[in-house]
Amino acid sequence: MESHHNTPVEKIQAHLRTALRTAMKSRDKAAVAGVRSAMAALANAEAIDVDPASATGAIEQSPVGVGSTEAARRVLTDADVRSTLEVELTEREQAAGDYAARGDHERADRLRAEAAAVRGVLDELTGAE
Repeated sequence: MESHHNTPVEKIQAHLRTALRTAMKSRDKAAVAGVRSAMAALANAEAIDVDPASATGAIEQSPVGVGSTEAARRVLTDADVRSTLEVELTEREQAAGDYAARGDHERADRLRAEAAAVRGVLDELTGAE
């Protein structure tokens, strides 16, 4: 089966889906959590800002019908994707350090494992280019 990934985010989403399946099959909870978090971060980065003024008004003025409230997603560049994932990694690593400093080594280790899963996917992408 041939796959076509036209945008950087499609490419990384495909890698993340594969990594998620692998983590789930191996029952690696930390990797599952890290990969899901990365997927959510990319989905959030693609979201467009909503104009609060357009959300007000009478119900009879609301759009109706299938897809009437759909909005185009933001198209992420390769730099956007990498930046978003790096932020995810940094946040986990910093939180792990905070937990370790407070003596909660179990939680710190789990966060480091989540970060390692995301880093593995990011490194895989860097090596694939």
